[in-house]
Amino acid sequence: MAEILSQNEIDELLKAFSSGGLDVQEIEEVEETKSKKIRNYDFRRPNKFSKEQLRTLQMIFENLSRSLTSFLSGYLRTIVNVTVVSVDQLTYYEFSNSLNNPVFIAIIDAAPLEGLFLLEFNNNTTYAILDRILGGIGKGELVDRDYTEIEISLLTKIVKQMLSLFKEPWSNILDINPSLIRVETNSQFAQIISPNETVALCTLSLKINETEGIMNFCMPHLTLEPIVPKLTTKFWFSSMKKEEKVNPELIKSKISKTYIPLTAQLGSTTITVKEFLNFEIGDIIMLDKHFKEPVDIIIDKKVKFRGIPGIKNNKYSVRITEVIYKGDEESE
Repeated sequence: MAEILSQNEIDELLKAFSSGGLDVQEIEEVEETKSKKIRNYDFRRPNKFSKEQLRTLQMIFENLSRSLTSFLSGYLRTIVNVTVVSVDQLTYYEFSNSLNNPVFIAIIDAAPLEGLFLLEFNNNTTYAILDRILGGIGKGELVDRDYTEIEISLLTKIVKQMLSLFKEPWSNILDINPSLIRVETNSQFAQIISPNETVALCTLSLKINETEGIMNFCMPHLTLEPIVPKLTTKFWFSSMKKEEKVNPELIKSKISKTYIPLTAQLGSTTITVKEFLNFEIGDIIMLDKHFKEPVDIIIDKKVKFRGIPGIKNNKYSVRITEVIYKGDEESE
């Protein structure tokens, strides 16, 4: 409400103007300076995340996007590129109101946080993924129909594997262990919080060959509230784990326990298709080697050793008598 001046105050003000003791321009400059300090604030949409906290979330999802790029490229057997588009705060109503039905929404338990996350794929993304999984080139189509049970099952499987990639990007802030609770294809059944609650929304662009789609991670402030003070770049970098030194003995130990296929080739021969079709139990195949000659021992289609076949502990075996090929000492 504007302040009402008394008659005495009006007289003093006019007197100051007429005597030159008060400059109108000065008053306007002071008022303009004061007005600059005033900014609009919507109490229905309080800003609960600072710019630094949103920037830290963006760093987390940039790391996650690199992991998703590698995972999806291998899973779909094609070129996939995942990038962070934006990280913003808005109300849950604004997010849910922007969704079209049908939609694929994964409701995620963000343990040990007491709350839920949402992972939403737009239809262009889901149909491109499904097309690629089912043998297509990964072409997305905006089809106005409900998802089938088979499509939901395939998408659920890939989401469960994607959740395991969350742990590493969040490790500097929290040892998170997300798990899938359920999947919804109607946004009205995914009301996990009040419509007026603030959420942080991370939008990722997913490109499969020439098809581009969107993934949205919706994180309510109520869920993130216990770790909000940790969402700072200072805490992020101070908590980064130091790179572990390479332990040659550990690597050697792991490699030494690796199983590799080994084949002992007794010999070879050439037969006709007719002879092959007429084989019966008890028939004898003549090989091109004498039974006293050493047999070839093959690893990865290469002759590595030669040996003498025999029996040990009632099992067929080969005793190595000669080393033919040692590691990478010989060029292919």
